[in-house]
Amino acid sequence: MHAQPKASHFVDGRYVEDTAGQEITCIFPATGAAIATVYSATPAIIERALASAARAQREWASFAPVERGRVLRRAAGIIRERNEELSQLETLDTGKPIQETRVADATSGAEALEYFGGLAATLTGETIPLGGDFAYTLREPLGVCVGIGAWNYPTQIACWKAAPALACGNAMVFKPSETTPLCALKLAEIFVEAGAPAGLFNVVQGYGDVGAALATHPRTDKVSLTGSVPTGRKVYAAAAEGIRHVTMELGGKSPLIIFEDADIENAVSAAINANFYSTGQICSNGTRVFVHKSIEEQFIARIAERSTKAAIGDPREDTTQIGPLISRAQHEKVLDYIEIGKSEGARLVFGGGIPQGHEGKGFYVEPTLFSGVTDDMRIAREEIFGPVLSVLTFETEDEVLARANATDFGLAAGVFTKDLTRAHRMMAALEAGTCWINTYNLTPVEMPFGGVKRSGVGRENARAAIEHYSQLKSVYVAMGDVEAPF
Repeated sequence: MHAQPKASHFVDGRYVEDTAGQEITCIFPATGAAIATVYSATPAIIERALASAARAQREWASFAPVERGRVLRRAAGIIRERNEELSQLETLDTGKPIQETRVADATSGAEALEYFGGLAATLTGETIPLGGDFAYTLREPLGVCVGIGAWNYPTQIACWKAAPALACGNAMVFKPSETTPLCALKLAEIFVEAGAPAGLFNVVQGYGDVGAALATHPRTDKVSLTGSVPTGRKVYAAAAEGIRHVTMELGGKSPLIIFEDADIENAVSAAINANFYSTGQICSNGTRVFVHKSIEEQFIARIAERSTKAAIGDPREDTTQIGPLISRAQHEKVLDYIEIGKSEGARLVFGGGIPQGHEGKGFYVEPTLFSGVTDDMRIAREEIFGPVLSVLTFETEDEVLARANATDFGLAAGVFTKDLTRAHRMMAALEAGTCWINTYNLTPVEMPFGGVKRSGVGRENARAAIEHYSQLKSVYVAMGDVEAPF
């Protein structure tokens, strides 16, 4: 059961410890028991990590691109071979059910490494004819990239950042969330095993102060953060001070719009996935479910019937479908929001409490649905990050579009309708970076992922990510004499 890592940090190809740093206790969310202790990175550890990354980056950039791709694909193969072990560690680290982590976490990380491993040798520049003269471009790495992870998908986020960064010839120093420190260390081990130079992918633990030190360090060329909008604002400002490149993948309060002609079963499945999968702890979740007034009763009855059958339990059990929230703080926050929803006058249809048998044991909250929610309620405006679904009703397309867009967030959006012209019309008008028609929350590595407005800048995954982990150098080639006025 204990997943005590060999040490807190992985720097320059090996585990290193420095117990002078602040203690970080890793808690198994299903029981509240401590399963590991790590220490926050001291300034000495941060220096070593960035120095080794800078050295390894120069070596890595000299690899033939096809060889860099081979290392990434080899790492993907090792992850697949160890999927069971990595999934069990992810379940201990996050409290997510093993039936989820087996299919959604390490495996999606492996897909990212495989995809960008395949792209590595295709990252070429172009030749630009200019009459007798010509110009050409070179696509070059940025240098040392800092990745700052969130706690909901620790392995996946580490891979989504590392894969394009490394494919482009960069090195990375990754700081996992202090709540989920374990999985990224295993990824660092795997990169070395796959043939990456020591120091190419380092992991350092810590709280926000370590993230700030990494984001403002003179050696850092790029910062990629997955986190909340308030954290993003701080990290973005810190990175901007040194004119560093940034990718910000932040929060959302995304609309899922269900029209009167939608396939109800599919729409209910999507609403379940968009609110209760991973106990609701997904940044792109469709937490404002706009249901056409004419089908509201039918939709709510069906979602209630299906959700109240969900198996809540120990996430290590194969049969468990809903595990605990990540931490005591998150547990209190979600329960507070449920009370706020009630006090604002929303109607609690089901859930809203701690499931039977889990009182005082772990951080469990029942899947919860509110109906009669209005746009001005806090539960409809603020990101809860828990299994709380708000149903809002609408009557016309123009009305729902204006209401869906009336938010500072712009991460995701979904539409359910059989009218494809309407679906595409909605897609064009919704202010969101990642959208779905007749499904929700599918994020294949081949498709760019990211937000607009306060939900972030930059894109992860797909060829689009290459633009955010490389830069172009332009070279003008003169084929004749130089003229001057005197």
